[in-house]
Amino acid sequence: MNYSDKENINILCAVMLGHGITRAVVCPGSRNAPIVHNLNECPQITCYPVTDERSAGFFALGMAEQLREPVVVCVTSGTALLDLAPAVAEALHRHLPLIVISADRPMAHIGQQMGQTIDQPGALSRFTLKDVNLIEPHDDLTHWHCNRLANEAMIAAKQGGPVHINVPYDEPLFNFTVDSLPQERIIQTGAISPDEMAVFESLKPVKSAEKPMLIIGQLPQGVATRECLEAMKQHIAVLAESLGADDGGVPFDELLPNVEHDTEFEPDYVIYVGGTLVSKRIKAYLRRLENVPMVQVSEDGEIHDTFGHLTQVIRCDERQALKALDKLFDGEPSHPFANRWNEALGKTQAHFDALRPDFSQMLAVKLALQSVQEYGEPFVLHFANSQPVRLANLFAEQHVRCNRGVNGIEGSTSAAAGCAAATDGRILCVTGDLSFFYDQNALWNSNLRGNLRILLLNNGGGGIFAQLPGLEASPARDTMIAAGHRTHAEGCCAQHAVEYRAAYGSEDLYSGITWLIQDDSDRPRLLEVVTDVARDRHVWQQASEALNAKI
Repeated sequence: MNYSDKENINILCAVMLGHGITRAVVCPGSRNAPIVHNLNECPQITCYPVTDERSAGFFALGMAEQLREPVVVCVTSGTALLDLAPAVAEALHRHLPLIVISADRPMAHIGQQMGQTIDQPGALSRFTLKDVNLIEPHDDLTHWHCNRLANEAMIAAKQGGPVHINVPYDEPLFNFTVDSLPQERIIQTGAISPDEMAVFESLKPVKSAEKPMLIIGQLPQGVATRECLEAMKQHIAVLAESLGADDGGVPFDELLPNVEHDTEFEPDYVIYVGGTLVSKRIKAYLRRLENVPMVQVSEDGEIHDTFGHLTQVIRCDERQALKALDKLFDGEPSHPFANRWNEALGKTQAHFDALRPDFSQMLAVKLALQSVQEYGEPFVLHFANSQPVRLANLFAEQHVRCNRGVNGIEGSTSAAAGCAAATDGRILCVTGDLSFFYDQNALWNSNLRGNLRILLLNNGGGGIFAQLPGLEASPARDTMIAAGHRTHAEGCCAQHAVEYRAAYGSEDLYSGITWLIQDDSDRPRLLEVVTDVARDRHVWQQASEALNAKI
């Protein structure tokens, strides 16, 4: 067999075959000829030529209704795609699985008076479940993107409805020189199930893994409970951040540089539960591991290929999945791979527990979180993005909230203020200077009470930019990129009747933390810890180097 030399077409065809597509209605045209050629070359696919595109759409619709499986309809570029709109609209309202594939010219040709050229991506989006644009890959990243989008479209169609796959490519069109389709990753998914046994069976393959790993991203409090995680850690390597775990997680991000090149720590099966992760290192680490099954637990069934090698999506409630995992390992002996990770993570946690940093943002967060644990009643913790949330992952012993969905600096204090207005319990908001001053109108609010406490880490700019390798070469780093400033919060606090203290050294900090966390007040309180970027960076480097010597 001879297939087209267009890589995006070959990826699409391989993914379609992996998802069991067997029927294709094909319309005439030169731009879509390479796609039609490939479909005809696939022995698993039967092609049905139909000249009129509007009729072809309904022809495919009738076939999909009868077979109750996705059917392809392939058209050339230009208005041919628009002629499918009536059939696509019907498919949407009838929940029929129709896969529209349109050939296209490169984006650079649109609007340049080229023949049969219109703006095709998203042209049917009002009537489709999914629209993807498969550009021609030119490296591993764009190949991965093309594969992922093709999988997403297949999965959406199988859920019952129309999808549109636009495939742009440049000339020459008619080189049929590829002997076989590529071996493409197929992402499997299933219908959401409230059945505990079905979830149990879906997760069962992890039990036969030699080196199983569970990654826990952001979750609501009460999902990844202390009891559940403590039991599972004996059987599976658990890497959880404070945004997901009720026990505050473990500082695995700091451990990774010491073990990332040791094959004894490499997993052979990964389950990912929850939302976003703070750690960039774990993402980069797992992206390097090819041929490792990676399973995502997702209630909505959406594909989030965070680690680049997703093979399955299990559609179920995260709490349900963790309970099923716990049950799966119940009564099993401890696992050597889990023990290896537990030992290394235990040393890491012990290092940061015993750490006594110099005056810095790190010391401020450590003392504040210790004081929270000593307080007689529970606090709700709200951390801002960037440096504060990374410090939370080092020292938190309880669940942490953070606006991590988009990872913006705006709204951190306002979100904490809203939480404080909805409860009588105490709220600790830990925020950096840029985030605080950007959101200082959070204090311009008549609903604030004494249960809101704010720890402001002010080192005169975006401190995290000082830790990004290579950025020091830019003369714009401190003034323009990190937004260096000399602003303080005292005037803002006075304006809004927020009680204020500042700490410029360790003595001020120790007394200030007690005042902020332990003492009673009818008004919100803010402790501003004033440090400098160089000192904060030095303290963090010292902590990391000391850990490296112990692992």
